[in-house]
Parts: sequence; C-alpha cells; structure tokens
Amino acid sequence: MDFFGIVLVIAFLPIDFEAIVGIEVSLGILVFVLFLFVNFRGIRIQVTSNSLFVTYGLFNKFINFDEIESCRVVKASFGRKCGISVRHGLDGSTAYTTSFDNAVEIIPKNERVFVFSSDNSDKICEILKQ
Repeated sequence: MDFFGIVLVIAFLPIDFEAIVGIEVSLGILVFVLFLFVNFRGIRIQVTSNSLFVTYGLFNKFINFDEIESCRVVKASFGRKCGISVRHGLDGSTAYTTSFDNAVEIIPKNERVFVFSSDNSDKICEILKQ
C-alpha cells in the first residue's frame, strides 16, 4: 500500500467526538500562542522631530512633544505595574513593559503617566527633554 492509500484509510476511519474537540482545542491554543508571540515580540519606538510613537503589538501610543511635561528613567517594577505586558499600574499609569529593567516614564500634561521599556532609556529622555 502506498502513502496515498494509507492517507485514504486514515481519512475514513471513524473518529469520536472527544478526539475532534481535542484537536480543535489544541489547534485553537496553538493559533492563540502564535498570535501572542508574533504580536508581542517587542516594543517599537519611533521618535520624530515633534512626536513620540510607541507600538507594542496591537497597542499604540502617540504623544506630541508639546504635550510632555517631564520625562525620566525608572525601573519597571512588579510592585508598580503588576507584571509585564500592557498594564494599568496601581498608581494610575499605563505601561508597555517587556522586562523589569530600565523604562522611560513620561508625564504628559493632560493624560495618564505613560511608561515603556527601552534599552536606550537615557537617550530617549535626552531627546525628549530638548
């Protein structure tokens, strides 16, 4: 029996309901995990001449420089942000964090405090303060 014959035999074997549900649930979980991996694999930070644009997966934050009151380098601690990812902290801030390392904290004039992870936090704050 060749490969095609084996596939036909397997295709026409009776499959019980639990097996079908198990396969569908497994495929659904796999698709969801792949979506999370592709979507949240890193933060993209763009600084233009007059604005800052931060993208983390499906979430985007756009801030004009004239809306920024202050900027500083902080540690993205678990105690303040309650985890890694897109979070609303206990202090009322919004955070896009990928680690508990250096982050940039931006205090806008009329919005929530915004915190995002970056390997170049010092450079970003220098650019924003100019």
